[in-house]
Amino acid sequence: MCRDDEQPAIIVTRRSASLRAHSRQWALPGGRRDQGESSLDCALRELHEEVGLHRSCEHVLGMLDDFATRSGYVITPVVLWSDVQWQELTPNPDEVDYVRPFSFRELSRNDSPVLQRIEESEREVLSMRFHRDRIFAPTGAMLYQFREVAMFGRHTRVAHYEQPVFAWR
Repeated sequence: MCRDDEQPAIIVTRRSASLRAHSRQWALPGGRRDQGESSLDCALRELHEEVGLHRSCEHVLGMLDDFATRSGYVITPVVLWSDVQWQELTPNPDEVDYVRPFSFRELSRNDSPVLQRIEESEREVLSMRFHRDRIFAPTGAMLYQFREVAMFGRHTRVAHYEQPVFAWR
């Protein structure tokens, strides 16, 4: 998390167009664990590598549920606190086209989440509205779970939500 004009916000990135997998998709900072690395150590390393934010274990607020993706990854969301302004972040151009704050005001919109049925799956595709765009699961599902748990105190699970077909590869 970061700040957007003194309001809490979540860091979201637009993945680089040059990436082989999931290019141009909205994502939270993160990536593959190195051999012997814990999920927490990976999250801290990737946060620094992708957006230039160096934090330690003492900034960790908690973790959300793992999310298994259609492309074969298991994402372990780690929630950290930082008082840095989002404009101070430095996106790594090899991985991130740009960084945007997902404000708590945006997170609590009445028209989010959006649930959509697709013929390729029995499960609903979840997305969160983000200005005039949408952020789809898995990132959208993690944002939704964070909202429900942290903002509304609701015990909410999200692993059953589907991703859009374009994210299956």
